[in-house]
Amino acid sequence: MKRTFMAALMASAALAACAAEEEAPAETVAQETEAAPEAAAAEASPLDAAVANPARSAENVARDVHRHPAETLDFFGLQPGMTVVEINPGGGAYYAEILAKYANDTGGTYIGTGTKPDRIADATMYGDPTFVEFGMDSGPLVEPGTADMVLTFRNVHNWYWQEGMLDKAMSDFAAALKPGGTLGVTDHRADPRAEIEVGGRMAGDAYIAKASIVDAAERAGLVLDGESEINANPADTKDHPFGVWTLPPFARTSAFGEDPDPEFDRTKYDAIGESDRHTLRFKKPA
Repeated sequence: MKRTFMAALMASAALAACAAEEEAPAETVAQETEAAPEAAAAEASPLDAAVANPARSAENVARDVHRHPAETLDFFGLQPGMTVVEINPGGGAYYAEILAKYANDTGGTYIGTGTKPDRIADATMYGDPTFVEFGMDSGPLVEPGTADMVLTFRNVHNWYWQEGMLDKAMSDFAAALKPGGTLGVTDHRADPRAEIEVGGRMAGDAYIAKASIVDAAERAGLVLDGESEINANPADTKDHPFGVWTLPPFARTSAFGEDPDPEFDRTKYDAIGESDRHTLRFKKPA
């Protein structure tokens, strides 16, 4: 009788232990699940964190699928603590939002340039980004030889059609960069065809050949150091009725100076997405 009672007691204890073991993993999994987002955030690089920043505008975030900001900036060699000059931030401050956040988080400096200081207004949540004038008659961007990186996104095609402006721009960039510093360029890619020169409010269709960019950079003493297909778009046929502005995000439905055409069918062009683009990295010789 006593032996039977002890056997039952031991069996009961074993069952309780098994039940405890079965419950423990579920609790542990729940704790790990709750901690996962915090752990992932802690492990994210400053660049990934800047791109994932919830304060970015929804319009800009929607363009990430076409612009690949983290991959592009990584290819250019962005590093913590750098002094980065962005030339002519576009409307919406797409890269300004990311670069200003990154500079703030890594002890770096972000400088926006151009003729429209309001273009970097959205980045002021990270302090007061420096803005300097840039144009045909502007002076030095920064103290000579003090910038680690100069970046220009979809601007070179504009300077190409203005007499003397492309050479002036490249010379300004070279002067601003430290020896070994980087110029990063993305722009609408004309290749394999040549640029198209036509009259109008903005000459050409905004697609520019790689040779035109490289030649201008080399005249300023900069050297092509690498190129990437990060921002390539094979679907872009480059034969659109209103040039590159037919594609998103411009999404024109009529020529410059004309009222939008509500009958214009955008289906084909919206499906293409944003333009096929050069992604070129230049270095200032050390």
